[in-house]
Amino acid sequence: MFLRAGTAGLSPLRHTLRPVLVAAMSTGTFIVSQPLNYRSGARLDPVDASGTEKALEPATGRVIATFTCSGEEEVNLAIQDAKAAFKIWSQKSGMERCRILLEAARIIRDRKDEIATVETINNGKSIFEARWDIDTSWQCLEYYAGLAGSMAGEHIQLPGGSFGYTRREPLGVCVGIGAWNYPFQIACWKSAPALACGNAMVFKPSTFTPVSTLLLAEIYTEAGVPPGLFNVVQGGAATGQFLCQHRDVAKVSFTGSVPTGSKIMEMSAKGIKPVTLELGGKSPLIIFSDCDMKNAVKGALMANFLTQGEVCCNGTRVFVQKEILDQFSEEVVKQTQRIKIGDPLLEDTRMGPLINRPHLERVLGFVKVAKEQGAKVLCGGDLYVPEDPKLKDGYYMRPCVLRTSSVPTEWWLRFRLECASLTTIMSAQWSCRLVDIRSQGLAERMAV
Repeated sequence: MFLRAGTAGLSPLRHTLRPVLVAAMSTGTFIVSQPLNYRSGARLDPVDASGTEKALEPATGRVIATFTCSGEEEVNLAIQDAKAAFKIWSQKSGMERCRILLEAARIIRDRKDEIATVETINNGKSIFEARWDIDTSWQCLEYYAGLAGSMAGEHIQLPGGSFGYTRREPLGVCVGIGAWNYPFQIACWKSAPALACGNAMVFKPSTFTPVSTLLLAEIYTEAGVPPGLFNVVQGGAATGQFLCQHRDVAKVSFTGSVPTGSKIMEMSAKGIKPVTLELGGKSPLIIFSDCDMKNAVKGALMANFLTQGEVCCNGTRVFVQKEILDQFSEEVVKQTQRIKIGDPLLEDTRMGPLINRPHLERVLGFVKVAKEQGAKVLCGGDLYVPEDPKLKDGYYMRPCVLRTSSVPTEWWLRFRLECASLTTIMSAQWSCRLVDIRSQGLAERMAV
């Protein structure tokens, strides 16, 4: 929650990025030349550094931006700037905040194709999927805008004519730390409820995908939020530590891995800061013999290969009842082999590259371990080199389907990227014992 219960002009982006995008709608041409920090309503370079990073275009392996990671002083300036904006924003009525958030949602909706293009270039997901992400982003803002004007406290009648009451008060400056698989969407998911409740936010994107969050920051400014209400600081672990340990931060919301989430919880606990964590998952999908085969196969494909499989709630542990395992496997393989891999900006592409080379090598390594532990590769699991020469250095692999009758440990529990694992089940009771994993940091979903 982003509330505490208590008693008693056009942005520069519109002039600079849009012409560049018009000339860079094809893969392999986009370059970021502007600063990637955002403070006081403008892009700027950080005043101090904690290192440098490079952002890539996964489809080609090109460097599209080299940027400075924010140091402790820059983080402090961003937080103090947000703190000043919070004093203005928190005094506005819920309906005033609602109107501004609705305007931001309208701008996102109108610029969907532009934002989706930037997301695809920096993340690698298909433009087809990126547009879905942007739609859910502006819908998120609309939803929380609708709630902004309706939040209220309670009046409690007490004996003897006395009464008590509660107020809903914003927390203050909140920190959002995003992940690389849904950069723009996660920034909206974290900022919309925070801003609707009257808070300010300092957001740190993943170092892999630093670009699209700047578009959101400039859209908020254009929509009418006070300068500094939504600031962006770039950086890695050191920058995140400065944010979590800052005394003026009231709450931290993080999306990412379980080990990093554990560290963030530990750092935030020292300042008694509430924390929201959305961490890694390894969700199960159980297919019984009385299923609608067509729908089951479709569900399995979406649960495994959406966004190249780079989704924390993907259902990559597929349990199939023995009686239909062969039929189900055959159909899944057939549909998996039809997935169009290639340039993510092309309309007919359904699977783009993985986020970077170390990540690609890690996934290929898991496939190797799976085979060593007895899993059978039904299709894919190897490098893919597109015919287009400009994509030869991209991070592509063929979507993989593995089959096993046993339950290995490391690969089966850990990897979820571009790989589906099919495991025979004998009964519902037996499968429910297998699907329960306590080591993950995301609520597991079970699709049956």
